[in-house]
Amino acid sequence: MSDTLRLTWDSPASRWDEATPLGNGRIGAMAYGGSGLYRLNDSTVWSGTPDGPARALDEVIARGAGPERLAEVRAALDAGDVRRAEDLLMAFEGPYSQEFLPLADLRVDILGADPVTPARTLDIDEACLLETLSTPRGRVRRRSWVSAPAQALLVELTSEAPFDVDLEVSTPLQGDAVELHGALALDVRIPVDGAPLHEASVEPGHRYADDDADTEAYDAYAAVVAAIDSDGEIDGAPGRLAVRRARRLLIALSTSSRAESWWADADGDWRTASREAIRDRATGRADAAVRRAAAELLAEHVADRRRATRARFAIGSRREGTWSVDRDVLRGDDPRLRATVVAEYGMYLLASSSRAGSPAANLQGIWNAELRPAWSSNYTININTEMNYWAAPALHAPDVFEPLLALVEHLADTGGDVARRLYGARGWVAHHNSDVWGWTLPVGNGRGAASWAIWMMGGVWLTHNLWDAYEFGGDRDLLRTRIWPVLRGATEFCLDWLVDGPDGLLRTSPSTSPENSYVAADGRPTPLGLTAASDLALIGALFTRTLRAMSDLALDDALEAEVRSALTRLAPVRIGADGRLLEWGADVPEHEPLHRHLSPVVGLYPLDSITPEATPQLLHAAVRFLDARGPGAMGWSWAWKVALRARAGQGDVAASLLEEALTPFDGDSSRHGPVDGSEWGGLLPNLFSTHPPFQIDGNLGFPAAIAEMLVQSHAGEIRLLPALPEAWPEGDVQGIAVRSGLVLDLAWSEGRVTAATVRNPGAEDRSIRVRIGGQTMPVDVPAGTALALPLAPAPDAEHTEDAHAR
Repeated sequence: MSDTLRLTWDSPASRWDEATPLGNGRIGAMAYGGSGLYRLNDSTVWSGTPDGPARALDEVIARGAGPERLAEVRAALDAGDVRRAEDLLMAFEGPYSQEFLPLADLRVDILGADPVTPARTLDIDEACLLETLSTPRGRVRRRSWVSAPAQALLVELTSEAPFDVDLEVSTPLQGDAVELHGALALDVRIPVDGAPLHEASVEPGHRYADDDADTEAYDAYAAVVAAIDSDGEIDGAPGRLAVRRARRLLIALSTSSRAESWWADADGDWRTASREAIRDRATGRADAAVRRAAAELLAEHVADRRRATRARFAIGSRREGTWSVDRDVLRGDDPRLRATVVAEYGMYLLASSSRAGSPAANLQGIWNAELRPAWSSNYTININTEMNYWAAPALHAPDVFEPLLALVEHLADTGGDVARRLYGARGWVAHHNSDVWGWTLPVGNGRGAASWAIWMMGGVWLTHNLWDAYEFGGDRDLLRTRIWPVLRGATEFCLDWLVDGPDGLLRTSPSTSPENSYVAADGRPTPLGLTAASDLALIGALFTRTLRAMSDLALDDALEAEVRSALTRLAPVRIGADGRLLEWGADVPEHEPLHRHLSPVVGLYPLDSITPEATPQLLHAAVRFLDARGPGAMGWSWAWKVALRARAGQGDVAASLLEEALTPFDGDSSRHGPVDGSEWGGLLPNLFSTHPPFQIDGNLGFPAAIAEMLVQSHAGEIRLLPALPEAWPEGDVQGIAVRSGLVLDLAWSEGRVTAATVRNPGAEDRSIRVRIGGQTMPVDVPAGTALALPLAPAPDAEHTEDAHAR
């Protein structure tokens, strides 16, 4: 353990946001320690049904939404009647996306035990929780992890003296304990509809299949099975087991659901599989695991996790070691250690909540204890889901990224009908929210504010995450077989969505800037306008990348001429009289000048259409925009601001924002704070980033933002230490992916690069330009090789060379 990064808590958790998160992409567990409570989730357990999105689309069309109503909306906007346009758009709103739900609780209570300080130690590198508990007979060691290879939560207890344990499983949903010899088992019924908290008029909040004739064909069911192996005496009843005078105990808990079968194979036998067959799948996993040695299971798990997340951060001189979450991280005095921990913890959480074969990480990753979670713990795709996955391509984690690719492919499928029937457009569209079933309609039940419900760029933005996976990984086959079809469909939609403006340029109508409003001519706020800056940035980058994909794949596609023509006519992003980049197509009064969303500068980050070399005026305008927006508001907004300042080369500003984001949150974490940012979040006792309430996007955005401070690779060039803050004079990072399919190791001291190696893990030779200090050099890296880069001269030397490194 001496070479790993470990976090400790002095006491067991007394509430959920103090508990330690564990996960394997499908099974999530919040481990409390002490009395041994594990609150469990399965990433496939959502309310709803596979046919829910299609049925909702039929209902929306029946209410009058469609291309003819869209024409009326556009006519109203052209006439300056935003209120009529708002009213007309209500017909386009479906009900709501579905909820990610808690599944079960497992309690592993060692009788008479008291925790030994530190009460909990989480090994970040090995993804394993360690505890030592004192009993009257001796000490018991408890080790917990959730294994992807074994598909199970594993809890191992060992002691030289006999100990007694009570085991229990229960569910907050509708369910029953099942008698299973020598094991614990639950049958769980899942709601077929779950209304978000803001839909207060929907009662009951959850409906089950026998309450809804429309869903009789779908049996929403899940199973939980915990098998055990012990040298102790075992006795019990359904849902409870007593283990007495044991010196060793291994618990393997697995889960399964009908939705898991549907997600894995929508054309398979998920419709007809019996509940017994689904339970047998969970039982088989648990039994297979518990028959193996705990040491073998742990070694397999550690090797798997090290493959899943290969990047490593060490900002400053301290990484490996044991660090108190409270004293060293939340309230410590070393910003470098905090940055290291938050980067590593973010990647730990992403690998724990997103693995190939399982649904993508949602608003809370894979961990939720609430039957009515905030914002349904769904996929919010106007920034939050995208931010969840910024780090995966940049930190060389393709297995972790795979669930997002699968989700977007599913949205492209369901979103094709929505684009055609709702807007008369080709391709596919997605809006503000989604869920495991592929929801792509606007939400809001005909009364949702247009500022968040009416936004047609959700799918477009997600395609840029997929493009990053291609550029960072360099996998042309992935581009051809999976990314290109999605990219092409999004491009078709945008070509049909754009309309001619009076100046002959193409614009979007209706248009909103996510969740923000301006003051209209009548003195009241409105979100609706013509061509928000984010629309232009997202569509312009999409068209550019579509043309690049055609070139890289040597495609002869009739769409090329359409894209080239549209790109030349696309309206430009505008700069206002005060030098700021404009959020809307006109210089209008702002309703919330400090708004948390930063969509107008999406071209700066995560896109690359605003750069110092190519668009210096836009870069200056974007920085002016950020200055006016002010500091952070909540976790995800902080993370984005850190990344944006890094891309602008403002390392010290980025570090200051990061320090704000990492302050302890001492308020009521269960209370939903106002979205205007007047009550800022921070970090919870378990280092979850909070709004409040908890959202994981901040945690997952931090490693991407920190990586951007240290390495950038847009615009055809790798830049080393482009935004290094003065407070981080030394450090090293390993396994950082850079665009073009290369991987970088980098070390620095006294603010200067001391070592840099690029590796080419692919099968193709790669070429890139590298900037170190003021020196830029072209670099060729043959397939399968590593190359140590020549270091930049001292800062006061002449930088006139253009070296060619091989």
